[in-house]
Amino acid sequence: MPTVLVTDASRGSAITIIRSLSKMGWTVVAADATRRSLGFRSRHAHHRFVYPSPSAEPEAYVTALCEAVSRYAVDLLIPITDETILPLARARIRFAGQCRLAIAGDKALQAVTDKQVTLDLCEELGIPVPETYVAYSVEEAQEVAHLLPWPIVVKAQRSRRLVSGAGVQNTGPVGYANSVKQLIDQAERLIQHGPVLLQGYQPGTGQGVEMLAYEGRPLAIFQHRRLAEVPITGGASAWRESVPLNPTLVEYSRRLVEALNWTGLIMVEFKVNETDAVLMEVNGRVWGSLPLAVHSGMDFPARLAELYLNGSPPPEPPATDYRRGVRASNLELMAVWFAQVLRKRRRYPFIPQPGRRDALRALLGMFGRRQKFDVQSWSDPLPGLFQIGHTLTHLSRKARAAS
Repeated sequence: MPTVLVTDASRGSAITIIRSLSKMGWTVVAADATRRSLGFRSRHAHHRFVYPSPSAEPEAYVTALCEAVSRYAVDLLIPITDETILPLARARIRFAGQCRLAIAGDKALQAVTDKQVTLDLCEELGIPVPETYVAYSVEEAQEVAHLLPWPIVVKAQRSRRLVSGAGVQNTGPVGYANSVKQLIDQAERLIQHGPVLLQGYQPGTGQGVEMLAYEGRPLAIFQHRRLAEVPITGGASAWRESVPLNPTLVEYSRRLVEALNWTGLIMVEFKVNETDAVLMEVNGRVWGSLPLAVHSGMDFPARLAELYLNGSPPPEPPATDYRRGVRASNLELMAVWFAQVLRKRRRYPFIPQPGRRDALRALLGMFGRRQKFDVQSWSDPLPGLFQIGHTLTHLSRKARAAS
């Protein structure tokens, strides 16, 4: 049977892939930059491999993976995060003839890692996007601010950058400004990494349309809505629910995937309210809420592996059969979410934030009949138990630091 190597094995999405492919009979190499990786605890990990930090030492990281591919006779390498994808994409020729890389083509990858390129393409395709202006300095940010209503969203043009001699740089989280002073503070924080985008704030609920595609043709489609994010002002998905496909959002996503000639996994994220939907960003990688799709019956990992090893799939309608109303949460992120809600700190009063009653309802809802967890599993308990231990240790340290 084939052998697959999965990076970032601590993440719930990586553990989901490890479990899924092992159940298919594949040999799975769990790989990570730390020996304490949660994925190393999984009974589905046949081999464990530690590589140098891809952010700090991208060249050493690529060399280590080349050695791992040879050592374990790897057929398919699946990188999970931008930090592990970007160095591999730049060095993909080193893996030619050795194994397949589950990474989109360079042109498509460039389009989704540069937010301005993504927005320009969406406008050409008739996909609604927020009104956006680019600023190359703090002064330019102040000049264009009057063209937008307050509050203003401030974000880096690229969330991650691969810089020669400096590794993969994280340009920092999205910021919000409701005054000129706040705008200057946020722009100064981000401008050191390159151009920044200024957008009008978009209210609504985050919803994602996830696809597996082959050369721009969707093979499988799934949709979810966010129930909780960390930070609570907007960020990583901590708790989410599978929902029926929205024909409009699916059509927007299909146009984008087709224009990119995309092959692999991709998530198109929207803000949806009562009157409209606006595209917010595109994740050209394995998304954090992947476990929900698998819990709902849409086994993206198995389909991804079969695509890369079997080649061109037959021309047929995309798979859309999955269970609606299934919920899944990342227990570690939910612990942070509960702490933030109970602390009742509102950095941005204009952003609706959950209250303590919402936290209580969420706590009760997390143990409902259709509730699942990203990492915790009765059939593979060790990763989940170790995650709980890590979470308790982290929270106790935070509590001691605050006292």
